[in-house]
Amino acid sequence: MTVHVLEEFDATVTELAVVASDVLLVTLERADGAVFPAWSPGAHIDLVLSPGVERQYSLCSDPADTSRWQIAVLREAAGRGGSEFVHTALSAGHTLRVRGPLNHFVFDESERYVFVAGGIGITPLLSMIRAADAAGADWTLAYAGRSEGAMAFARELRAGHPERVDIYASDVGERLALDALFADVDDSTLVYCCGPTRLLDAALELAHDWPSGRLRVERFEARDVGAPVREESFEVELELSGLTLTVPPEKTILEVVEEAGVLVLSSCREGTCGTCETPVLSGEVDHRDSVLTPEEQADNEVMMICVSRAACPRLVLEL
Repeated sequence: MTVHVLEEFDATVTELAVVASDVLLVTLERADGAVFPAWSPGAHIDLVLSPGVERQYSLCSDPADTSRWQIAVLREAAGRGGSEFVHTALSAGHTLRVRGPLNHFVFDESERYVFVAGGIGITPLLSMIRAADAAGADWTLAYAGRSEGAMAFARELRAGHPERVDIYASDVGERLALDALFADVDDSTLVYCCGPTRLLDAALELAHDWPSGRLRVERFEARDVGAPVREESFEVELELSGLTLTVPPEKTILEVVEEAGVLVLSSCREGTCGTCETPVLSGEVDHRDSVLTPEEQADNEVMMICVSRAACPRLVLEL
């Protein structure tokens, strides 16, 4: 697996637009006038909103347009403050530090796609839908939310593709029946699903006997992985830094490494963004992230050190 080196630069907010109830579309351009790095459908970026406050948002603009990036941010009153900052403190002309792009929700070629979105989970799927449509692939979108007015881009998607897009608004009694939707999925179809935990868990349960890789999911919330494999302390050897550190049960590898003065890029600190992805040189990992696929976790080549731990007494990391 390739470990990604993320670029950082300043970006200026050039436009803010309300695209649904409590959803703000933010347009960014490079502060130095240059173009953004190339990205592929499914990618996200990190925004450094203030010292110590970093959040990840899926890119929802056109990958072919490197002059600007767009993200859509849902205001979450019960969140950790990032979306509240975007909705109340950002204005045109505001400059932010931006990191990325990074993509763990990779869009692969297929004859047919089924896209399933729940609420703000539509954002990483927008660029995938554009790519599928441009490639002439057969695709459909099932988009569920609490009301149509709260579902970003719902009207535009249905108006542009009425025969392909189904909207399910719970306030008018519309319900997405995943079992019926998945019953028609054949071997030539890839399913991409993004949304709240209950939607993703239901999709994974229904697809438990599908061939590996047919269902692709992206989580905005950390999954419940239960207790660690090892409850006791373990050692991590940092090969590049020449350090061997002890990680106690109450601390993460990331915390211990940072305390030792080793610089590691990190953002979400809950295993959902992939920023702290670190190569594993030896040892068995207790993967506790919500980013890597089961196959990638089994490969044991990288780990997210903000949440994942050792399943053995000693890990050797490329740090």
